[in-house]
Amino acid sequence: MATIYDFTVPTARGEELKLSELAGKVILVVNTATGCGFTPQYAPIEQMYRDYHDKGLEILDIPCNQFGGQAPGSDEEIHEFCTVHFNTTFPQMRKADVNGENELPLYTYLKSQKGFEGFGEGQMADLMRQLLPTIDPDYEKNSSIKWNFTKFVVDRSGAVVKRFEPTADMAEVEACVKALL
Repeated sequence: MATIYDFTVPTARGEELKLSELAGKVILVVNTATGCGFTPQYAPIEQMYRDYHDKGLEILDIPCNQFGGQAPGSDEEIHEFCTVHFNTTFPQMRKADVNGENELPLYTYLKSQKGFEGFGEGQMADLMRQLLPTIDPDYEKNSSIKWNFTKFVVDRSGAVVKRFEPTADMAEVEACVKALL
């Protein structure tokens, strides 16, 4: 049976990051976009990285252009946007698909471990519930990634412990990460 440590992810520099190199760390995997209503989440993600990286947190930022074409730039343009607007210091991976026939195998695995459990409450959750049926009428019944800034938290032993939809409160994401460190 596969574990997260069996996968590699292409970096923005064209190298392959072996996730086995992250064994023993807490990992936050997030598909991102630079032109999304959730893009401001880069700020709390960066703050978590600054606060907890030395305690064992790693972030896998995987830009994705599958949702509304909201990450249209090259890897270099995306990196520049993030560093200029959000002062990001965590590494970014190469832009990739998270759903469909060309999805990263890592995402096939993550979705098999933690499926979709809903958007929760609030204005953005309501907007997502209105939007998603127009894209995928069966969205509630499948594990596909629904939008940018879906997050998976992996514990130090490599277990996928939680999936957070983009509508989740970032304080909840941080509390989950902090509890695993």
